[in-house]
Amino acid sequence: MCGIVGLVCKTAVNQSLYDALMVLQHRGQDAAGIVTCEGGKLHLRKGNGLASDVFRTSHMIKLRGNMGLGHVRYPTAGCSSSAEAQPFYVNSPYGITLAHNGNLTNAEELKQDLFREDLRHINTSSDSEILLNIFAHELQAQNKLRIAPEDVFRAVAGVHRRCRGGYAGVAMIPGFGIIAFRDPYGIRPVVYGRRESDRGTEYMVASESVALDSLGFERVRDLDPGEAIFISHGGQLYSQQCVGNPMRSPCIFEFVYFARPDSIIDNVFVHKARSRMGQKLAKKIEREWPDHDIDVVIPIPDTSRTAALSLAGKLNVRYTEGFIKNRYIGRTFIMPGQTVRKKSVRQKLNAIDLEFKGKNVLLVDDSIVRGTTSQQIVLMAREAGAKKVYFASAAPPVRFPNVYGIDMPSATELVAHGRTEEDVREYIGADRLIFQDLSDLINAVQKKGKTDITRFDTSVFNGDYVTGDVSETYLDQLELLRSDNAKSEEDAAGRSILDLHNNA
Repeated sequence: MCGIVGLVCKTAVNQSLYDALMVLQHRGQDAAGIVTCEGGKLHLRKGNGLASDVFRTSHMIKLRGNMGLGHVRYPTAGCSSSAEAQPFYVNSPYGITLAHNGNLTNAEELKQDLFREDLRHINTSSDSEILLNIFAHELQAQNKLRIAPEDVFRAVAGVHRRCRGGYAGVAMIPGFGIIAFRDPYGIRPVVYGRRESDRGTEYMVASESVALDSLGFERVRDLDPGEAIFISHGGQLYSQQCVGNPMRSPCIFEFVYFARPDSIIDNVFVHKARSRMGQKLAKKIEREWPDHDIDVVIPIPDTSRTAALSLAGKLNVRYTEGFIKNRYIGRTFIMPGQTVRKKSVRQKLNAIDLEFKGKNVLLVDDSIVRGTTSQQIVLMAREAGAKKVYFASAAPPVRFPNVYGIDMPSATELVAHGRTEEDVREYIGADRLIFQDLSDLINAVQKKGKTDITRFDTSVFNGDYVTGDVSETYLDQLELLRSDNAKSEEDAAGRSILDLHNNA
């Protein structure tokens, strides 16, 4: 999962790009980057770390121009190396830069095709570089010195024809404009908006609408699956559907966990969807546990607050905050390594003993993935004096890896993979465990009459991959790449190379 942003304005965009990345920081904490265009010249700054660490005043001054891209990275494969930071750049044709959110399921095949047929070299393990080179080749194949919007749309159509998986991209061509596109299934989100200035209309593209809000842009709409928009450097906008049979199937985990609650994705208010998740969960408790003895409902901050509040209201049980969060610790879900995650839970959350002592507590979280965080939090609740500790998940059991841009662990590292719900309850140490039903989750997000979504990507819960090209062989290869051991080895190799470079 990553955050992307593109801006075409009448004045300098460097500060606006930085501000947008700060708002999208929840989507990636591994690396950040900004590229701007001044006339025909590109200015780039990227590196590992949070946006606030990567960009200093000296860097911002050099990021001149009225058009640019920004990116915050959350790695789904490969080591945490600055070589993986985006935006990526390719010289030919025209000098294209690109920022990408998602994952290509046929990346290895494309990499071979690029080398053998397109004579292009891929220098990193990032499929974003592959996506950029596919787009660049499709544009170059038209063999034009000056390109028009229809040439860009033909190139995007070529991307859709060759690439599989979930992806949302934003690219920039110096002196020409910015292109944004979304995969044919609309798995990964992207939205655009406009703002009127005294000099004319300005446009912005971003992963989430909250970035538009923060900069005073009016949200226009989400890009349709398979659609591309082109915004010229002069501020003209063009759009075109670039695939024959698009099917809107957004990732439902965006609504469960990743997106900010104040965002709107495919006309669904994330906050409202999470509130309905809590109501559905409360109905399940009333149905299956009518004589419950819950004294208090406590959310695990921050993502589960909305669901926990509506659940408590529906059950007519007291809601309170029982954990204080250290906001200087990153999201434990996207931290590399089991040891780091366990340590970070204790650093991140501190229990308020008064709210737990002698009470039967229902803890509510958005989901249970590895079970590490849940296990530690249940233990913290008991240490704070809770008489009984119940646990509710606003999502169903996560049993399968994600292949479309979320770095779910390998299948064997998912606590619910190959386990019953009772096994998971024993693992995390709760007295009772309640999972959301998948049908209820879909209904909570879908809200019929409010959106035209007829299908979601729910593959992490049921193993149904919407693109239809995910084989057991692919999942086995993913298992080897995504395990904590594999990532530790890659990170160690990356650090060794960096040490050699620094000592040379």
